[in-house]
Amino acid sequence: MKVAVIGTGYVGLTTGVCLAFVGHEATCLDVDQSKVEALKAGRIPIFEPFLEDLMADAGTRLRFTSSYEEAIPEAEVVFIAVGTPSQPDGQPDLKYLRSASESLGRHISSEFTVVVNKSTVPIGSGNWVGALIRESQKAAGKAAPFAVASNPEFLREGSAISDSLYPDRIVIGADSNRALELLYTLYRPVIDQTFPAPAFCPRQDGFAAVPLVSTDLASAELIKYAANAFLATKISFINEIGLLAGKVGADIQHIARGIGLDSRIGNRFLSAGLGWGGSCFGKDTAALSATAKEYGLGMGIVEAVRQVNFSMRERVIDRLLDTLKIIKGRNIAVLGLAFKPNTDDLRDAPAIDIIKRLRERGVIVTAHDPIAMDRFRVEYPDLGGILADSAEQAIQESDAVVLATEWSEYRELDWNNLGEKVRHRNLLDTRWALDGESLRRAGWNLIRLP
Repeated sequence: MKVAVIGTGYVGLTTGVCLAFVGHEATCLDVDQSKVEALKAGRIPIFEPFLEDLMADAGTRLRFTSSYEEAIPEAEVVFIAVGTPSQPDGQPDLKYLRSASESLGRHISSEFTVVVNKSTVPIGSGNWVGALIRESQKAAGKAAPFAVASNPEFLREGSAISDSLYPDRIVIGADSNRALELLYTLYRPVIDQTFPAPAFCPRQDGFAAVPLVSTDLASAELIKYAANAFLATKISFINEIGLLAGKVGADIQHIARGIGLDSRIGNRFLSAGLGWGGSCFGKDTAALSATAKEYGLGMGIVEAVRQVNFSMRERVIDRLLDTLKIIKGRNIAVLGLAFKPNTDDLRDAPAIDIIKRLRERGVIVTAHDPIAMDRFRVEYPDLGGILADSAEQAIQESDAVVLATEWSEYRELDWNNLGEKVRHRNLLDTRWALDGESLRRAGWNLIRLP
């Protein structure tokens, strides 16, 4: 099938590359000409394991352009994958979605086009997008038939290729049977797993058909918000239990294992620590709460989940104060900037929030990340001077070390040798990533969250 993807950010680029890899003709459209030229040259603007390799394997089935006229008229399916950043009231900013929809209306001309909201958008956005397209068509003197659908993404940064090729489920929502049938055809290679698995991202033994959830437009939109809110809830719940565990002398890791083995609960997203960040959980829980308010409803659980999560960042400061008593003028190393390993994404990264809070209190901060430092220098130019070339350099002469992102290379550091290079062997492992027994034998004062 012929597919167009508007937006070459994290979701859009991954979607276009994966669809081209499984056999479709995909054209990725972005209004940023410099980004398009880089992609044409094989350079991707984000860090995601294996994405560049998969892009090469897609070959000539994958194209990039900045022209709506080139990408849209022949496309049977058009994905809108533009940014929807949060506004101060929690509602997503839909200006990019509006612009894409209006541009679509001027260029749709195939026999029938399915316009798919791939971005996480407020409930009811499908109807709004349809109205914008029709208004734009009317203004341009066109009347090409189309239908709007929702196909939410469930990608984990750092695992986006696996999540796209071997998903837990595919959700499609539309009020048009013809649109649902076209999307089923589009995804059939993934549903039936008929494509050859790439060597760098193999198919797990026994992985067969992928469940397809076919529903109406509003339900598909709400599924995305509900899924992310539930996962965020599990993380905040185990952190709140962790606070109580610390008071009564219980082991939060044993507690997480003990409840996670219950098949009704499951053990995923029960890792106590610094909590979630990134572009999804914070934005989606805020949008869900804001949407509920429009209908006179409260989202007490969701609001509590957000409060608990963001309190973990202040908890880092509290733990450092408990240990050092006075942190003003102290040297503190922060290891990890990205919100999670295997990505350079700094959006709502807990480490950034922690660094700012420490500096506000007069702390001398030195930071390191194996991947995200170049992006950090661009996005936080006023903080670029705090970066060290290596983790070892960041840690030297520190009064405390804060492990904020659980990169594997931090587990492999020679902590015994590093203990000789610090002022005080205080290590706050916010992710429970390091071997506590060996660290204590090396003389480190190991502190955990929550």
